[in-house]
Amino acid sequence: MPAAIPSPGSSSLDIGSLELRAYGLMIALGVLAAAWLFHRRFTQRGHSPDLASSIAVWAVIAGLVGARIYHVITDWKDYRGKWGEVWQIWEGGLGITGGVIAAAAVIWVYARQKGIPMSEIADSAAPALPLGQAIGRWGNWFNQELFGRPTDLPWALEIDPIPAANAGYPNDDTFHPAFLYECIWNLALAGALLWAAKRFTLKPGRLFGLYVLGYSLGRLWIEFIRVDYASELAGVRVNIWVMLALILGSVAYLLWGRGGDDRGQEDEDAVPEWPEDQEAGDSAPQGLEESDAENISLET
Repeated sequence: MPAAIPSPGSSSLDIGSLELRAYGLMIALGVLAAAWLFHRRFTQRGHSPDLASSIAVWAVIAGLVGARIYHVITDWKDYRGKWGEVWQIWEGGLGITGGVIAAAAVIWVYARQKGIPMSEIADSAAPALPLGQAIGRWGNWFNQELFGRPTDLPWALEIDPIPAANAGYPNDDTFHPAFLYECIWNLALAGALLWAAKRFTLKPGRLFGLYVLGYSLGRLWIEFIRVDYASELAGVRVNIWVMLALILGSVAYLLWGRGGDDRGQEDEDAVPEWPEDQEAGDSAPQGLEESDAENISLET
């Protein structure tokens, strides 16, 4: 094999006498990067920095709790007999889908209390989320987890014998680097969303819809190559079903109401037309006063 991506020798970083869990560190860096980009975009919309910071804090707290709950629910068999490990986030196990859902629910309540359109928060967060996810995925590299099927491609990921055997491949040592695939996909998605926000005039909330669609498409094909244990429904990984539902939902949202937001303006600017069974000058069209009809006649 000409080359391979090595796995780190340790899942922690030692700084003197201080030991930092690499997974938790990468999650923290991802959160900081996402919060920074959200803060920048939200304040550019004219909102105060303090409000942006408050939203970010609530979103992070709700997102972490929701991501862990989603992971435990979908992989609950891993915690049978050891429920005390449920909140050991530093050991790995966060479901981004649950994090986004929980954060959205909490921020929706917060936005209603503050009188802020939810779409402004969602569109500001759209590029920030994949940026944070791209960085956080490197925590899986440190933990040697969530890798793909065996491969001998030049960019294959080296996995130690124990995690390889636990995944059901005791005779293989190089696998698809699923974490790297998702990292690259998310970075490209973040860039595409930033470009789309500048290049096009999108209706409120549509940028977030594009994020959901883009992330779900990428995660879908990555789920097909992952070999880690996952709960299944009808013989298919639960996350695949979830991604399919998100793809359908986001497509429906992006297509729903196309042009509907402009109807009010179009109706407002429309010039009144005379009924076909009346001749101009006979009487005023419905909805106009007599004086308005006279003005129209004079102008024409």
